[in-house]
Amino acid sequence: MKKNFFFLAILFIFFTNYSFSQDVKILDGDTIKINGETIRFSGIDTPETTYYRKYKQLCYLNNQKIYCGELSKNKLIEKISNNKINCIREEKKDVWGRTLAECFVNNESLSSYLVKTGYAFDFKKYSKKKFNTEEVYAKENNLGLWTMKFLYPWEWRAKIRKYRKDKSTLKDIEMWMEIK
Repeated sequence: MKKNFFFLAILFIFFTNYSFSQDVKILDGDTIKINGETIRFSGIDTPETTYYRKYKQLCYLNNQKIYCGELSKNKLIEKISNNKINCIREEKKDVWGRTLAECFVNNESLSSYLVKTGYAFDFKKYSKKKFNTEEVYAKENNLGLWTMKFLYPWEWRAKIRKYRKDKSTLKDIEMWMEIK
């Protein structure tokens, strides 16, 4: 009986499209690409590594400039490591055509992890406060980005969009951005 099961398992692996490997790329703290599919973590937001392929978001720790988007991205890279990622996809895509999903490593939500460690924010506009408890925990314990001066990513993007239309608004954003 065990031989038959083993033989059937081997046949299944060789004659189906099932794959044990994943081609994973971490694009930033809340966006990954798995086997060519771009996946945006729904309900959270992280600082931007680059925006409009030009602007980098800055935070400050003891008056020192920090590329906070890179911090969040690196925290995600560290967490995923070489582990398999499983995602629960939403039916609708975002306005840029990305798949929206909550993704897991070893049955732990990457979104919950990033927010609880302070490297992402509960994007209340979309999450319905799903990650609020994790955010309160990170803030109260002064973790990750909560140790720094920062603009929330959605506020930062709004200021960048305003600046792109009206360069006279530079004073509102210049300390929070670097242009590549």
